[in-house]
Amino acid sequence: MNEMRAREVLTAAGLTGEAELIALGENAVFALGDLVVKIGRDALRHPELRDRAEREVAVARWLATAGVPAVRAAEPGARLVDGHPVTLWHRLPDAVRPAEPRDLAPLLSAVHALPAPKDFGLPRRELLGGVERWLSLAGDAIDPADAAYLRERRDGFAAAAAGLVPHLPPGPIHGDALARNVHVGPDGPVLVDLETFSSDLREHDLVVLALARDRYGLAAEAYDAFTSAYGWDVREWDGCAVLRGARETASCAWVAQHAPANPKALAEFRRRIASLRDGDAAVRWYPF
Repeated sequence: MNEMRAREVLTAAGLTGEAELIALGENAVFALGDLVVKIGRDALRHPELRDRAEREVAVARWLATAGVPAVRAAEPGARLVDGHPVTLWHRLPDAVRPAEPRDLAPLLSAVHALPAPKDFGLPRRELLGGVERWLSLAGDAIDPADAAYLRERRDGFAAAAAGLVPHLPPGPIHGDALARNVHVGPDGPVLVDLETFSSDLREHDLVVLALARDRYGLAAEAYDAFTSAYGWDVREWDGCAVLRGARETASCAWVAQHAPANPKALAEFRRRIASLRDGDAAVRWYPF
C-alpha cells in the first residue's frame, strides 16, 4: 500500500483534516489532530488482517484494565473502509527522549506477569507465518533458489521451535519487543504497536533484543542494561538459537517483499541471505 492509496482510505473513512504520515510499512499510520489513524493492507485479499486489527483494539482495552502502560484505542473496534481495516488511537504526548532497551524491560515484565485475557483469545506467535506472503510479493526480484532456501529454513525452524522446552512460563507476549515499540512520554514509557500480541513462549520477546545486539548493532551496554532490568538473559537458554534462527529467517523474507520496487531493499536482502547461507552470525544487518 502506498501513501496515495492510504490517503484515499482516510478520505473514504470521513477522516478529514491535515493528516501527517508518520509511518508506512505493514500499515500506514497518520497523525490527525488528537488521533493516530492506522490503516492496514487490503483485508479482502488477506482476511486475517481485519481480525488482527480487531484484536489489537481488544488488546489495548485489556492492557488498560490490567494497568499496563500502553497506547489506548479511541474507538471500540476496527472499521473496514474500502476493504482496509482502519483503527483510531489516542495520540500520545510528545516524547521526552528516545526510548532505550532498558525502558522496555519493565513493560515486558508487566505483560509477562499477566494471565491470558478472558474476553478474547490470543493466537500463537506465528513468527514464520508471513514468510510465504513476503516471498510471493518479492516474486522474480529475488533468486528462486534463495526463496526455496528460506522456505526450507522456515520449515526446519518451525519444527524445531515446536519441540522447545521453555525456561519461562508461556503466556501473553508483545511479539515484537524492540525499543522502537516504546514511547517515552512525560509519564514514562508506554507500549505501542500491539498487533503482534500473542500467547506463546515468553522467550520470543527476549530473543528480539538478543538478535538486535548480534545483528543490528545494538550496543552491548544497552543490551546488558535491558537484561539487568528484566532479570534474565535469554542467551543462557538452550532454545535461544532456534528462536533466533526463526526470527532471522522471517526478517530476511520480510525485506524480500520490498525488493521489486526498492534497490536498497534488494541489496539488504542479498546481504542477509548470503550471511544465512554462509552461516556467518557476525554479518551486520541494517534495519529497513
